[in-house]
Amino acid sequence: MNKPLRRISLFCGLLVLALLIRTNWLQYVQAEELSTRKENRRVQIAQYATERGNIIVQGGQPITGSAVTAGSDYKYKRTYVDGPLWAPVTGYASQAFGSTQLESLEDGILTGNDDRLFFDRTIGMFTGEKKRGGNVITTLNPAAQKAAFDQLGTKKGAVAAIDPRTGAILALVSTPSYDPSTFAGNSKADEKAWVELKDSEDKKLVNRALRETYPPGSTFKVVTAAAALENGVVSDINAPTDTPEPYILPGTKTPMVNHATGCEKASLNDALKVSCNSVFANLGDKVGRDKMVETAQKFGFNNDKIDTPVRAFASVYDKTMGRDGNAQSSIGQFNTAATPLQMAMVTAAIANDGKLMKPYMVDQLTAPGLDTIEKHEPSEMSKPLSAANAQKVQQMMVNVVENGTGTKAQIKGVKVGGKTGTAQHGEKNAKRPYAWFISYAELPDGSSPVAVAVVIEDSAADREDISGGGLAAPVAKAVMEAVLKNKG
Repeated sequence: MNKPLRRISLFCGLLVLALLIRTNWLQYVQAEELSTRKENRRVQIAQYATERGNIIVQGGQPITGSAVTAGSDYKYKRTYVDGPLWAPVTGYASQAFGSTQLESLEDGILTGNDDRLFFDRTIGMFTGEKKRGGNVITTLNPAAQKAAFDQLGTKKGAVAAIDPRTGAILALVSTPSYDPSTFAGNSKADEKAWVELKDSEDKKLVNRALRETYPPGSTFKVVTAAAALENGVVSDINAPTDTPEPYILPGTKTPMVNHATGCEKASLNDALKVSCNSVFANLGDKVGRDKMVETAQKFGFNNDKIDTPVRAFASVYDKTMGRDGNAQSSIGQFNTAATPLQMAMVTAAIANDGKLMKPYMVDQLTAPGLDTIEKHEPSEMSKPLSAANAQKVQQMMVNVVENGTGTKAQIKGVKVGGKTGTAQHGEKNAKRPYAWFISYAELPDGSSPVAVAVVIEDSAADREDISGGGLAAPVAKAVMEAVLKNKG
């Protein structure tokens, strides 16, 4: 072979080698990156080439489905049963706009692509059965969900309800809501619905129950009560405290304003019943910032990894504020902020004799043939207070419902504990307050099957704690009744 031919052969060999290296690099090194790029429509086409599995609530009721898409290279699109009711649980799966929440987190199961469904896919190859997605079975109680949604109506707000014994989420509602079906496809109508929803001033896409924080107002006083009991600042809940009237915030000349009478030297029990700001600000100062932070964190505050599996925003109790800030935070104001889920967790821990169970809303993942792939096992998250002290807080919360600001949560023949709250916000507290109510219901055996937190935004309520009892307590009552009815 002459020299020019050798050079050409060598050059061609190098080209073939470069091609082989590039091909292997694309297939093995960059394969995952390329396959998951949003520009790769083949991934989306494959995602909607088969019917998705369903998201299912208690009682075996599917709240999702699939429908054939006309005139599109996406064969199926997602459908929803009572979409606005369940959107805070399901999220959405859209051919054009992606997916969120359970639809996103459990996409592998729902599409049938999860490695744990390999056996089902393999069997299908031999039997000729079409590929199907698996199912996500949730802990959600349809009656409780509907009761919360109907009671909130046109108001802006949210509800979170938990089974204190297990941590199972029974209701998760956010209003105003949206219908994921309206933009599940990729047509012009879907695009129009998406744009209108995305630009809505009502923030309908925001899951207020998990991903919106609010000043918790006087509902936080149960945390302060727990901290005072746990740290020995108070032992007898019926003994007078040393709270003066007026109570001056430490290091300032500013008096703490009470919206109730009889707060001077009021006992812890009486102070919670009528919601004395001065008593709880005083107790928070005596406990001290660091111990208040410690107690709040045991209830779940300052934790940015609470996964239900949808991740909740972190609720906040400030670690660096001064004494006056801590006193104000002890009544749920200043920098304190909480999601409705967080306040449901607080209530659940108290109702469960001081044991906080990790919140969750997926009970099982199943194969298309309904074989269980994964089942959730309830687990303890923390123990914010002793059983003895939890029972003291329960006694005080029952007093609030029977004799104090929470009477509208009473259920005939059922022991109910609760706490009202009105959270002021805005510059100089100029905006209308948020109305809060937290509560639990107790069975005859002493256990509690449900703990609820309700928040209603920008209500027309007065600024007194009783507004929480007037607006939010009936919502909590309806949710508790729905759960109790199913138990009966």
